[in-house]
Amino acid sequence: MKSEQTPVLIVGAGLAGLSTALFLAHHGVRAVVVDRHPGTANQPKARGQSPTIMEAFRRVGVADAITAATPPGRPEMTIVICDAVTGTVMHSYSEAFPDFAALSPMPSGMASQQAAEAAMAARATELGADLRFSTVLESFEQDADGVRAVLRDVSTDERYELTAEYLVGADGNRGGVGSAAGIGTHGRGAFGHTTTVLFRAEELIDIVPDTAVLMYYVQNPALPNESGAFVSTDRPGEYVAGINDDATRTEEETVAAIRTLVGRPDLDVTVLGSNTWEVAHRVADRLTAGRVHLVGDAAHLMPPTGGQGGNTAMLDGMHLAWKLAAVVRGEAGPGLLASHDAEQLPYGQTIADWQFANLFERMHPDQTPDDLPELPTPTIGLFGYRMASGAIVGGAETYGFQEVTPAVPGMRAPHVPLLRDGAPVSPRDLMYDGFVLLTADPGWDEAATKVAERLGIRLDAYRIGAGLTDPDGRFAPAYGVEGGGAVLVRPDGVIGWRTAGAADAAELDGALRTILDR
Repeated sequence: MKSEQTPVLIVGAGLAGLSTALFLAHHGVRAVVVDRHPGTANQPKARGQSPTIMEAFRRVGVADAITAATPPGRPEMTIVICDAVTGTVMHSYSEAFPDFAALSPMPSGMASQQAAEAAMAARATELGADLRFSTVLESFEQDADGVRAVLRDVSTDERYELTAEYLVGADGNRGGVGSAAGIGTHGRGAFGHTTTVLFRAEELIDIVPDTAVLMYYVQNPALPNESGAFVSTDRPGEYVAGINDDATRTEEETVAAIRTLVGRPDLDVTVLGSNTWEVAHRVADRLTAGRVHLVGDAAHLMPPTGGQGGNTAMLDGMHLAWKLAAVVRGEAGPGLLASHDAEQLPYGQTIADWQFANLFERMHPDQTPDDLPELPTPTIGLFGYRMASGAIVGGAETYGFQEVTPAVPGMRAPHVPLLRDGAPVSPRDLMYDGFVLLTADPGWDEAATKVAERLGIRLDAYRIGAGLTDPDGRFAPAYGVEGGGAVLVRPDGVIGWRTAGAADAAELDGALRTILDR
């Protein structure tokens, strides 16, 4: 077999794998991405990108493409629990898109997974990532020096060896990277398989609401498993029906189920394609095993109810990529990668638990378990996570969710409206390329320059009062540095360290060495 080398091998080109490859490329590390499918997603699948990932997407040049993929219709989402799309409504969650302008400089994206994957794949390739579709991972082994994988090109049946420093398992629930690395799983288990059917029914254009997103959770004893889902797509007149999987179901029976779901027995339906996937709550026992790291559904499979599975997958990739890049470039020790498990596993577990709770509220309210977690406010759920790991100095001993300000080490750096040369700017706009130091004390400028040169890293210092102005006086209370001090923000927008003291290069150097495992 021929042999190749790459710094990072990513298995899976879904949301998690492409996000990892995209941000690795942004940080100057070329990854090889392999996927058994012939291309990116061919069904809408998950929809929506939270401001927390859209901020990072803007920095890497993909936000515009995702925004352009917003589906047609009024900028609202219709979420309904009913006995049929045109039947009796039991609960309605119809609402305008949440306005998080006070918390982020970016609005939410509403692109489908199909469009988001295409945009990420195109941009990652532009930045140097090597995407190889119709390629499967047949086996791998790892040791202290790296990972040796055997890959097979499905189109030619050619096998070849690829050696990587690190392997990222983004191969979803049906992949085998996690189990092959010795990583087990836990959770509530599986609830069956759902078949999502893409179909065309143009008469529904004038029947369903003219909103950008339609999500109907249908509870009807005439449906398989007495429940189903109806979702809009990016194309008017095309929709997706989610019904319980049955390998013996004919196309005629599928059409009949769609008509029951909609509530129109004479609906003219054209089936365009289908996909079957497992509905489950299953979380990896750990995300790291040696040189193998898990992201996305391979790390935390969750029911789709709540819409955060895709966002969690993309955030996994963004948070892991800067750490992998720093280690590959020799700027950090391998201990930095231990923080992937400590930071992202609790987050993924919590999001999976919340979506599990949503499953029963929206689909099976009569079967609700007694031990469901209490759901948070959207603000705390999206913006209030506090990480706990060795890559955070002065952080908490354990993770948690809390109010977003004043922010503390381990939380995302807050959005504050500032001005730069008279134009609006947010601290969030300055992040994602390297470390950022925010301060009002001019003494930190020289300290940051010295430390960056000494450690050989990118560290951009921004000073309130010199280049940046704070017209409303909101920076200091939001960042907890009233009276002076400085805040160090990691390349993923998370506060890594904070001090109330005067400029001290040795203190800054020590904080960075701790974060980077130097």
